[in-house]
Amino acid sequence: MGIRFCKDGQFCEIVIPEFEKAEKRGKEKNIQKKQKPPTTPPPPPKVGLGRPSELKVKKNTGKEQKAIKIQAWWRGTLVRRTLLHAALRASIIQRWWKQVLLKLQADRRRAALELYARQTWAAVRLQSWVRMWCIRQRYIRLLHAVRIIQVYWRWHNCHTCGFLRGRYELTANKLGLELEIFLGSQICRITDCIPFPIKN
Repeated sequence: MGIRFCKDGQFCEIVIPEFEKAEKRGKEKNIQKKQKPPTTPPPPPKVGLGRPSELKVKKNTGKEQKAIKIQAWWRGTLVRRTLLHAALRASIIQRWWKQVLLKLQADRRRAALELYARQTWAAVRLQSWVRMWCIRQRYIRLLHAVRIIQVYWRWHNCHTCGFLRGRYELTANKLGLELEIFLGSQICRITDCIPFPIKN
């Protein structure tokens, strides 16, 4: 491998031989790896039936199977117990949540009923106020009409008939009289003083 560079307008080349050798060795190893045939796994050993060591292995496998069955039963028991606890907890949570939902529903229903009652009471109150105002206006109109009728009736009575009003004052020496006679729009006043003793 060489490195070329320019120095003062002239080209220089530096060669490193060790690097070239290492590069060649790496290429040769790659080629050898590619040329090697693939290795096959060794065949499994054949098992005979008449040897005592093989019988021991079979006995051990029977015990192992029993142990595996016991372990499986115990694990199944643990799993069933865990699932039972989980189901109980889930049912408790569901029951509590249903109670919460029922309470919320009852609160909403109560709030809706209270709102409806308030609205109904307000509507009834407004209706009563309107009816009271209408009746009061009618009563005021009737009262005004009655007063007009009374004024006309009194004026008519004053023109057709009169009335008398008077007072007297009695002392030791005299008797004082004051009379007022109303005849329609005319008023007649009479005042007199009568001394004592009265002569025939």
